[in-house]
Amino acid sequence: MDHHSGHGMPMDLPPFTLGRALAYSPDTFFLVGCLLVLGLYGWGVVRLRRRGDSWPVGRIVFFTVGVLTVALVMCTKLNDYGMVMFSVHMVQHMVVSMLSPILLLLGAPVTLALRALPVAARRGGKGPRELLLALLHSRYLRVVTHPAFTIPLFVASLYGLYFTPLFDFLMGSKPGHIAMMVHFLAVGLVFFWPIMGVDPGPHRPGYVMRMLELFAGMPFHAFFGIALMMASEPMVDAYRNPPASLGIDALTDQSAAGGIAWAFSEIPSVLVLIALVYQWYRSEQRQAVRKDRAADRDGGKELEAYNAYLASLHARGR
Repeated sequence: MDHHSGHGMPMDLPPFTLGRALAYSPDTFFLVGCLLVLGLYGWGVVRLRRRGDSWPVGRIVFFTVGVLTVALVMCTKLNDYGMVMFSVHMVQHMVVSMLSPILLLLGAPVTLALRALPVAARRGGKGPRELLLALLHSRYLRVVTHPAFTIPLFVASLYGLYFTPLFDFLMGSKPGHIAMMVHFLAVGLVFFWPIMGVDPGPHRPGYVMRMLELFAGMPFHAFFGIALMMASEPMVDAYRNPPASLGIDALTDQSAAGGIAWAFSEIPSVLVLIALVYQWYRSEQRQAVRKDRAADRDGGKELEAYNAYLASLHARGR
């Protein structure tokens, strides 16, 4: 059986152009998912506003763009081309696992949920908010978001999938393909969640630690890309025989896929780094303000004590 026919995919796609690729071609699962997630986020924001609480516009923008990036690669013809072109599939993979999660996390969805979800009706009861808190404090989430788990998972998602028969198996059916894309998104979210540090989570490493975690995963992406670029034969069966109508060579297409994987590992690093440096700067500013306020409150007693200490040293020196 030809591996494309399992998807009910058009066998003969015309040669790839950006205009064709961005034509609307919805995947029902992702279309419903995107609309549902946007709807829930909007509900949370409206609920806060009605209560008289504010929610930063920047976060709404980040989250919305994050959802749109998923829709862009999964609900357009890009998804059809991704079934028969390794390079297009790699664009999908990189966006869904590295760009979308960062944008979604900058929207602080967990913080919004904690502030918007209704509290249990009776004391000691379990409402939606209590259930979310219980999940955030669970042992399961502590393990799943720990760098000792997320970094190997991030790396295994590349090597363990593409260089084993698992990839071809998943590409053989529509549910398999959807499962693979959901997996990429989930892995990206758990990997970047502690690093971004926007939402509360089980792990809150310091800024330097977060940068180290970020850079621990990236070289593997680059090596993976280089391995695909250097290969002298197609490494993935699903893309070994591209449809003649595309007019492409499997090896050239694979090399392009490798280049995309390699180049893409830099983009999230830069984005996250900017976000981290900004957060760091903000937290330093807040600490400075706190110290100033404390000094105002106690009339600069700390400063007086310090001056007295210097004076005593000076006297001793004499």
